[in-house]
Amino acid sequence: MDNELKKHITKTGTTTVGIVCSDGIVLAGDRKVTLGSGDNIVYVATKEEDKVIPVTDKIIVSTAGNFSDLQKIVKLIKSELRLKKLRSKQEPTIKEAANLFANVVYQSIRQMSVIVSITHFLLAGYDDEGFYLYEIGADGTLSKVENYQSTGSGMVQADPILDSEYKKGITTDEGINLVKKCINASRQRDLGSGKGIDVFVINKEGIRKVLSQTVVAEYRNR
Repeated sequence: MDNELKKHITKTGTTTVGIVCSDGIVLAGDRKVTLGSGDNIVYVATKEEDKVIPVTDKIIVSTAGNFSDLQKIVKLIKSELRLKKLRSKQEPTIKEAANLFANVVYQSIRQMSVIVSITHFLLAGYDDEGFYLYEIGADGTLSKVENYQSTGSGMVQADPILDSEYKKGITTDEGINLVKKCINASRQRDLGSGKGIDVFVINKEGIRKVLSQTVVAEYRNR
C-alpha cells in the first residue's frame, strides 16, 4: 500500500475495532460522521450513524471511509450475496463474502473519479467451518485477522491498547471490555470519532448486539 493511500486511511474519521476471541468475534464502532478528514474536519454531520452493519444473518461489517462509497458497496454486496444464494441454493461462505468485498473495493478505488473511493471494512461472520474476521483494506487487499484489527483515524489511540492488553484465548466478555476501552480512548483524543458505541458478538449462535450506548458529552470545558 503506497504512502499516499496510507495517509488517506489514517485520516478517515472513525474508529472500528475487531477482536478474535476463543468463543467468537467482537466487532465495534463509534457513531460520529464528520465532513472533512484528519485536521480538516469542519462539521459533525451526524451523531447516530451505524458503522457496524449486518450484511446477511451470518455476516456483519464495520465501515470506515467515504460514506457514500461505503453505502454503495454494502448495498451491492448484499444484492450479490442474495443472488448467489438463490442460484446455488447454498449459503455463501465467509471467505467467499470477504473475497467479493475485496474485489469490489479493488475495482472501486481504481476507477477514475474526482473523489477517490476510500473504503475500509472489517468483516466478521460464521459458517459451518467456524467464525472468522477479515480485513478488507482500502486498496482491495484481503487479510484474515488472527487476533485483532482497528480501522480509521482512531486506530492511533486503539492500537497501543490492543497491543498491550490483547491475549490469545481472550473470551468475548473480555473482548467487549477491551473494545469499549479502545473506542473510549479514541473518542477522547480523535476529532473524527465519538458520540457513541455499538458492540456486536459473532459466533455460531448468531450475531448479537450486546451494547448500544450514546455518549452525551465528548469534552469537558476548561
